[in-house]
Amino acid sequence: MASYSHPLGPPDDEVEFTAIRAQGAGGQNVNKVSNAVHLRFDIRGSSLPEDVKQRLLDQRDQRITAEGVVVIKAQRFRSLEQNREDALARLRELVAAAAEVAPPRRPTKPTRSSQRKRVDTKVQRGQVKSLRRRVTE
Repeated sequence: MASYSHPLGPPDDEVEFTAIRAQGAGGQNVNKVSNAVHLRFDIRGSSLPEDVKQRLLDQRDQRITAEGVVVIKAQRFRSLEQNREDALARLRELVAAAAEVAPPRRPTKPTRSSQRKRVDTKVQRGQVKSLRRRVTE
């Protein structure tokens, strides 16, 4: 298993892997070989920075339980090692997304010409609709 070098990534000793049997078609070995992986990572008990932990816990992600544990099931590949690496890569992506802080939005005002265009198109639409009305003499 490769070690994660990013400073905001989860250390390998804080990640727990469990081998499980994969779902779906698998041929002769489907009921014998456990080659899918459940990855479990406790956010609250991890050594991640507090702000990253909070952003992870605030995410509306179905992989994060109410207790603050990330559960990732990897069964894309046929080998246990490839599924383990896949699960670890998905966890790294999740942590990296939480580590990024979006720059604050600077509120802007609509330009005078854009306001004029908006009103002009509203007036034009109103005229088109008025022409659809019943004609009275």
